[in-house]
Amino acid sequence: MSEVTTDQSRQVEPLSGLDELAAAIVSLRSTDEVTRFLRDLCTLPELEALAHRWQTVRLLEQGIPYLEIAGRVPTSTATVTRVAQWLRHGTGGYRIALDRESRRR
Repeated sequence: MSEVTTDQSRQVEPLSGLDELAAAIVSLRSTDEVTRFLRDLCTLPELEALAHRWQTVRLLEQGIPYLEIAGRVPTSTATVTRVAQWLRHGTGGYRIALDRESRRR
């Protein structure tokens, strides 16, 4: 079972099935394969929410103001605030993905 850290103090809560899901995603070999897997796994609203959160992360990284992000993505300012909180104080997953994405460019 995977453990998800809830803050920088490393408190953890178990999340059943996360390790298996992560292993399945890592086993995929291309963006197309991941996209197809996610489309089969998630509903369209779930995919939209995930995509909007990632867009929000990227805009936050660029220093775009919260209200502007909420208008551009579109998402609520509450979601922008939550994403910003996880970007700053989460488990580091957003940072890993941002760093690797920037290396690919």
